[in-house]
Amino acid sequence: MKTWNEIINKEQKQEYYKNLKNEIDKRYETSTVFPPQDKIFNAFAKTAFDELKVVILGQDPYHGKGQAQGLSFSTPKEIKNPPSMQNILKEIKEDLGKDSSCLDGDLTPWAEEGVLLLNTILTVEESKPKSHHKLGWEIFTDNIIKHISANCEDIIFLLWGSPAISKTKLIDNKRHHILTAPHPSPLSSYRGFFGCKHFSKTNEILDSLGKKGINW
Repeated sequence: MKTWNEIINKEQKQEYYKNLKNEIDKRYETSTVFPPQDKIFNAFAKTAFDELKVVILGQDPYHGKGQAQGLSFSTPKEIKNPPSMQNILKEIKEDLGKDSSCLDGDLTPWAEEGVLLLNTILTVEESKPKSHHKLGWEIFTDNIIKHISANCEDIIFLLWGSPAISKTKLIDNKRHHILTAPHPSPLSSYRGFFGCKHFSKTNEILDSLGKKGINW
């Protein structure tokens, strides 16, 4: 299976996914859920499977109005950068000695260069972080990670924070490259996200593989 559509279609036939979809559809009808329904799979729409280089794993979408756009850590350019995004931009500047190409917080250009910006939970209720935890999204995204691990070579996984780091067990570290750090949120960024140099390290690995680096 060489396209996201094929992989997602296979998941959508599973019993767990049918239950998940019924529940999510209901919640979109009865409460305010982010991202907009047509952006749930935006990460896959923006990064072609056969051009995949890097996976940045987030937790669940931003839960404020207008913030979530289906790409982990990313917000539309007209939205003020959330604290985690501000810290990512600070680390890029410190690591690379220059401003990020995405100072406005919209990471779509990274996605188009081969960075899959994947949350482990793909929907959330307004003002209720992790409200869609354990509905079935984790099964879906775990299966995506396993599929990447088994069917791709030399993907660089950036795992920030303990929930993301716990996914290490799904990834074949003989085939792929795993970089871990604390989460960029203000609660944990000073415990080692700042100074992790993941952006330069990723480009060094890509360079060693003969691939073009990401314009962070």
